[in-house]
Amino acid sequence: MAADAFGLYVHWPFCLAKCPYCDFNSHVAGGVDHDRWADAFVREIGRVGRMTGPRRLDTIFFGGGTPSLMDPSTVGRIIDSAGLTWGFADDIEITLEANPTSAEADRFSAFALAGVNRISIGVQALDDGDLLALGRQHTADEALRAVDLAMNCVERVSIDLIYARQGQGLEDWRAELSRALDIGTGHLSLYQLTIEDGTVFGRRHAAGRLPGLPDEDLSADLFELTQELTVAAGRPAYEVSNHAEPGARARHNLIYWNGGDFAGIGPGAHGRLSIGETRLATECPRSPAEWLSSVDSGRGDTASELTKNEILEERVLMGLRLADGMDADGLLATPTLRERTTRLIEDGVLWRSEDRVGVSPPHRLVLNSVIASLLT
Repeated sequence: MAADAFGLYVHWPFCLAKCPYCDFNSHVAGGVDHDRWADAFVREIGRVGRMTGPRRLDTIFFGGGTPSLMDPSTVGRIIDSAGLTWGFADDIEITLEANPTSAEADRFSAFALAGVNRISIGVQALDDGDLLALGRQHTADEALRAVDLAMNCVERVSIDLIYARQGQGLEDWRAELSRALDIGTGHLSLYQLTIEDGTVFGRRHAAGRLPGLPDEDLSADLFELTQELTVAAGRPAYEVSNHAEPGARARHNLIYWNGGDFAGIGPGAHGRLSIGETRLATECPRSPAEWLSSVDSGRGDTASELTKNEILEERVLMGLRLADGMDADGLLATPTLRERTTRLIEDGVLWRSEDRVGVSPPHRLVLNSVIASLLT
């Protein structure tokens, strides 16, 4: 993805049910006025477009929540508005996150007609018992049917899986991941289960009611097995949790990881915009009602100027997630950062090529501590 790539993130905040592990900005609502939401998204796209001036849009990403609950006509209006506001790159990537329930899967062809060309499906597990424990609303067979349908509707499909689940051993994950790789999607997002504060799982774990989670050693073994199997299948990690065959990397997420510009629209959405010499961080209210009200008042986000140090920290936090690393100049920008980077290279924690620096494979499992040693 080119350094000047530009993306649009659209947050749809509604779900059928709140998963017990999820800490995303998602809400369960009995009824949604799709026309009002479409109008709000279109107004905000126009407003942000006036801020940015002429740009070429390389990616659009519908995230959530559950964007596959959107009316396809709403998706179409947003895509059309974005095209009129900025114009599209010839190879624009337009991704929509989806849950694999039958009702939503039947919409895939309509989303494709609206302009979506990449669908990311939250499979999460291929075991019905584990899906139930994760609070999912579908079975493994429904997930597989949804993936098959998506692969017949759009050019590119990704699937999400959660591993390091309760009671899951190495051979369980080997069989499940092998089955997922055999499906043939060019991209997989593979996440270790994380227990987040404020979630149902977080409360259960604090009360000692979430047994069977892997210990640190098993978690490390599961991570290493994931790398082994995906490399053998021709879909190695290009980011800590994302794996792809050549040409199938998620271009929108690469904008984040490479420190590019993206507009964030919808409840809880964040953005990063370069306006002249200024880099702005934008943030939208998390409450759906509050966001709609703010749009009605003329602006759906607040913006603050990032300092040079904040920009540098973000470049390191995001760039070192990539297997290809980040530009070396970013890690040599200050005397302190240069000294720490040099020491970690000498210790084999980081690697350096002529113009890139990255985290060595044996240390990617402890990426957060590597970044902390650079920035704190």
